[in-house]
Amino acid sequence: MGENVQTLPYGSWPSPIDAALAAAHDGHPEFVGFVGDEAWWTEPRPTEGGRRTLVRRHADGREESVLPAPWNVRSRVIEYGGQPWAGALVDGRPVVVFVHFADQRLYRYEEGAEPRPLTPVSPVGGGLRWVDPQLRVERGEVWCVLEEFTGEGPTDLRRVLAAVPLDGSAAEDRDAVRELTGARHRFVTGPRLSPDGRHAAWLAWDHPRMPWDGTELVRAEVTDDGTLTAPRTVAGGPEEAIAQAEFAADGSLLYVSDRTGWWNLYRDGEPLCPREEEFGGPLWRIGSRWFAPLDSGLIAVVHGRGATALGILDPETGEVVDAAGPWTEFAPALAVHGERVVAVGASPRSDYEVVELDARTGRARVIGAEHDDAVDPAYYPEPQIRTFTGPAGREIHAHVYPPHHPGCTPPGAELPPYVVWAHGGPTGRAPLVLDLQIAYFTSRGIGVAEVNYGGSTGYGREYRNRLREHWGVVDVEDCAAVALALAEEGTADRDRLAVRGGSAGGWTTAASLAMTDVYACGTIIYPILDLTGWASGETHDFESQYLESLVGPLAEVPGRYAERSPAEHADRITAPFLLLQGLDDVICPPTQCERFLARMEGRRVPHAYIAFEGEGHGFRRADTMIRALEAELSLYAQVFGLNAPGVPTLELAK
Repeated sequence: MGENVQTLPYGSWPSPIDAALAAAHDGHPEFVGFVGDEAWWTEPRPTEGGRRTLVRRHADGREESVLPAPWNVRSRVIEYGGQPWAGALVDGRPVVVFVHFADQRLYRYEEGAEPRPLTPVSPVGGGLRWVDPQLRVERGEVWCVLEEFTGEGPTDLRRVLAAVPLDGSAAEDRDAVRELTGARHRFVTGPRLSPDGRHAAWLAWDHPRMPWDGTELVRAEVTDDGTLTAPRTVAGGPEEAIAQAEFAADGSLLYVSDRTGWWNLYRDGEPLCPREEEFGGPLWRIGSRWFAPLDSGLIAVVHGRGATALGILDPETGEVVDAAGPWTEFAPALAVHGERVVAVGASPRSDYEVVELDARTGRARVIGAEHDDAVDPAYYPEPQIRTFTGPAGREIHAHVYPPHHPGCTPPGAELPPYVVWAHGGPTGRAPLVLDLQIAYFTSRGIGVAEVNYGGSTGYGREYRNRLREHWGVVDVEDCAAVALALAEEGTADRDRLAVRGGSAGGWTTAASLAMTDVYACGTIIYPILDLTGWASGETHDFESQYLESLVGPLAEVPGRYAERSPAEHADRITAPFLLLQGLDDVICPPTQCERFLARMEGRRVPHAYIAFEGEGHGFRRADTMIRALEAELSLYAQVFGLNAPGVPTLELAK
């Protein structure tokens, strides 16, 4: 390690990774697509108010942000959004339609001109919203999902497939939008068309199910005048989740179903590559793509158990050949053109970048948003993939990031503080990728353990279903089991354990502080704290009945909702905590935090509450992220007795 190694206590190591650097690298490219031969995608701009821009890669390799601030390419359908743009060449020039976040209108963009609105603004509720567009240039239309508010309440809405004229004639006229289906289902994905244009397929589901519980694959005929007729369900059901469907070049219908307990690929109902691994995932965003059929008949796939690889599946042999390269994790974002596959991949040493795979040669290369080491990679954490044993001997998957600094070593036998990170969702997973927010802590001498607790995706339906009716129990137990195991084996200091998480992870954090004595403190970020309020109209439509499966039917087990809620058990919380919240959050609204804090009043527990104007669910602005990270570090410094140089002291109220 050389002679310049300093002996310094954990938590006081000087790090070149400051909060501003971590914030600048937050977010990653998404929603890749082709416009003619060119790859396009969306990319975050944390320092430009957290907007997302559209990036075009020219034939010569030059990247261009085609939309200046304040254009923000992001849909609010189901609040989590989804595919927000589509493009095609018309007379040799790119024509792109996209959703602008601020007003949720669909716009048409062409080179050298200002974007023009294609859809009207609605005076009701959250307005008219659009997602998962498909350009039908031959018809002069764009087909997409329309989400339309019918009243002021968060669940007063309908969703249908609709066609919007490309000529702008619907920009001020709702009646010029052509509805393709009636509102037969509460939720739908955008239509996929067969190569001959005569059939369409989409996914649909209804309350109280979430899309990973059960969806239906609907198929309809497309008439000559462009209407969808005779829709029928061809696969799926209440306990079978279909995550994606596409038509292949030969007209067969491909889809991913978890009917065996694992999301696997099917062609017209026949399994193509039956394996105990996932070829799909949770449909949090409409238009997510885990597979994409090539003209040759081969299929590009994102698949794996836990981590995901990018591969090419030969449906005739059932063999998958994975792309060689450093990437260990691929997002559900794929686009194909000829034999070219564009995907979004990352690794523990690199953030997500746009990767192109040549299906003929198997060669992959970075073509966009290339990872650039902002600091010496010697400061990056070196994660371990671990499996722990939880209650009743159940397996718990986790990533452990020990403190790591090339120039610092701790004194003698000192054990490091550790923070357990609980991911959001809870139906989701923490991917094993470079995250400078984790590096922010590990490079200072604070360990991080990301726990993919029971209920996480990537490990089959049985693992996912562990959380059914046990949210606030299994997640809390699994996180505690990992924290205590790290202490028992001598990896972490038993007296300096913390827990943190956002959204559903904020819930797990608060519940952990209320239900266990494992942690010395916690960081609770845009959380759910009161189940009864959240289930009774405080949240948005998509998740308004999520708790029916996570906790149980509210009408049958109302007591369970109170029993598990941290807001009901504020008297049990004795550990200091930091609470962070966006004031524009419609998913986990600020009222949850305010009620919780009112219950904490007079309890003399040191805490801080920071609410951010203009932030929703998931912080997107650099200044917000900087303040949040520094406040979190200051909390740990005060509770664990660390000297964290250069970080403003967080005022803790009692």
